[in-house]
Amino acid sequence: MPLPFLTADRVFDADAEDIALPFDDHDSWRRPYRPGPWRVAAAATSLLLASFVLLAAMIITFAGSLSGATLCFALAGAVIVCALRLLRVGAWVSRHGVRRVGFLRTTTVRWEDTAAVRTVQQPVKWLGFPRTVQGQALVVVRKGGQPLAPLVTDHNADFLARAEAFERATDSVEAWGDEYRTR
Repeated sequence: MPLPFLTADRVFDADAEDIALPFDDHDSWRRPYRPGPWRVAAAATSLLLASFVLLAAMIITFAGSLSGATLCFALAGAVIVCALRLLRVGAWVSRHGVRRVGFLRTTTVRWEDTAAVRTVQQPVKWLGFPRTVQGQALVVVRKGGQPLAPLVTDHNADFLARAEAFERATDSVEAWGDEYRTR
């Protein structure tokens, strides 16, 4: 089963002519970067936990306790859904706008409603924990002035210790903004 949210359509090529918008279909929502190793490791660990819970549910089913097995199946399903949602977290772009997908909330801003998309130096959360460190964040400046949480930071689960990947991703999102905000 293909999981299109795990990979980019094409590998980033610095010599390509279409560096800014490397996708053929600009109407569908795309993440312009690959999920980072921290995010993938957390999702894989969650799926491993879910497999153990499913194994326990099978054993409980064979033992004859259907209420306990149902609870285990529901818990495993919740862990699987959380792992898949964790893999979707990040910044997504299309011709229609930019989307910040969080674990519990998704915010979409149309390109027409943005004044700028830029990288700024500011305190950012380290791996999503409350602790903040000085870092870079890709922010969307709305025309109405309403604040929007940073799309991505250089200390989140996708870009921790991957400065070059962060630069490529932010350049790509900024290029999408420059392309479609002016239309």
